[in-house]
Amino acid sequence: MAEGFELKADVRERTGKGAARALRRTEMIPAVIYGNNEPPLAIAIPWKQTTLALYAGGFKTHVWSIDVGGKTIQALARDYQRDPVKERLLHVDFLRVTARSRVTVDVPVSFVSEDECPGISQQDGVLNVVAHSVSVEAGATTIPEHIEVSLAGLEIGATIMSDQVTLPSGVTFTHEEAFTIATITAPVEEVVEDEAEEHTEVPTTGDDAEAGEDGADTTESDGENQ
Repeated sequence: MAEGFELKADVRERTGKGAARALRRTEMIPAVIYGNNEPPLAIAIPWKQTTLALYAGGFKTHVWSIDVGGKTIQALARDYQRDPVKERLLHVDFLRVTARSRVTVDVPVSFVSEDECPGISQQDGVLNVVAHSVSVEAGATTIPEHIEVSLAGLEIGATIMSDQVTLPSGVTFTHEEAFTIATITAPVEEVVEDEAEEHTEVPTTGDDAEAGEDGADTTESDGENQ
């Protein structure tokens, strides 16, 4: 289970673009909590703490415990907006969850036992990752930190399919059909081509050719040889 975030929030009395801009000037950002058959709740959350969580990883898969006026609400961050130029966090949407909630989330894939993979450790093969993350359905409060994929025993040419992966209890792939997660491919041989020296012949005029043959020193030139 992924470790969660804790956050204190204030209820927003005013909404709209003007109110949001004024809020951001105080180092707070607007957010909303919705879902679980309850009305949406407009809140203000600290910009710095939320931004640190965004870059810490697991922003959309870790459960948030949000303290709003002394009441703790469990939620998942479902979406967020950032300034397209400054990339500053502008707004966050949270979904209320409980221990009984099931959600669909993208979870990163973690490859293990690379030293036990003959295709990589002995045959100099390359791990070609097709899916860096996978879409799964899981309990909202038991979302795995990552999906572990073992490379043990795999040789060059092996393909790792989703139906070969053992998922944690209560977790299922959202795709019904099996899909490729990674392959072990042969090393790419580096082709070194010898670069032939290019010799450029400078065409000579008839007069120059004659001068060269006679070995005479010409005092007049048409400008090409100067």
